[in-house]
Amino acid sequence: MPRPTAAQLAYGSCTVIFSTLAMLLLSQTSSGLGIAVIALAALALGLLVAMTVPLPKARAVAPVRTAAPAAPASAAPSAAPGPASAVVRPQAAAARRRSVTAGAEPVRERAAS
Repeated sequence: MPRPTAAQLAYGSCTVIFSTLAMLLLSQTSSGLGIAVIALAALALGLLVAMTVPLPKARAVAPVRTAAPAAPASAAPSAAPGPASAVVRPQAAAARRRSVTAGAEPVRERAAS
């Protein structure tokens, strides 16, 4: 069973407190049995509210897509089914390295004083 989130705890607790106060003020009961019934009803309502708070969705990690060099027209398609991004190509890795280092600025050194 997953642990409740902070939002679930906050919403559930506030619901229990405010619904208990509202029901006690509206019913104006003074008997022990009436107070117990109101307290149980408030706890059930708080549990219901806490369980219906939407859970945060897990962020899906998107695969990194890189531009691969165009394959020659005479090349045969790969026999393995599946996405093309799963295949590691040495040419694509070399192109990525070249594109990163090609745009780098030259290092400027201070003149000796």
